[in-house]
Amino acid sequence: MPATHAIDDYFVKGGTGSHHHLFPGVEIRTTAGQEMMLSVVTFEPDSFVPDHAHPHEQMGIMLAGQLEFTIGGQVKVLGPGDQWRIPGGVRHSVKTIHGTAVALDVFHPIREDYL
Repeated sequence: MPATHAIDDYFVKGGTGSHHHLFPGVEIRTTAGQEMMLSVVTFEPDSFVPDHAHPHEQMGIMLAGQLEFTIGGQVKVLGPGDQWRIPGGVRHSVKTIHGTAVALDVFHPIREDYL
């Protein structure tokens, strides 16, 4: 017989989930499953995520605005619909270009520090 689950096990209301201010002007809301994590990241004007690396694989898509990504020394400006992939251990940074930006990140495995 299939396991039964509460409706909240399957649906997450927008604007909910774990909330963190990562850097000045950069905030993240995350929702984790068993082995992956979705993160909606909002960047205020003139904000940035400094150069860093982590063991988690990271992929994402721009939802709104523009961001300048530096990944493994390569620089590219991305806008809505553009995507990225960052293997674990690769250094990367991000900064806003014009105004506010919103991105969706997916992490595997789950980033325990964002729960």
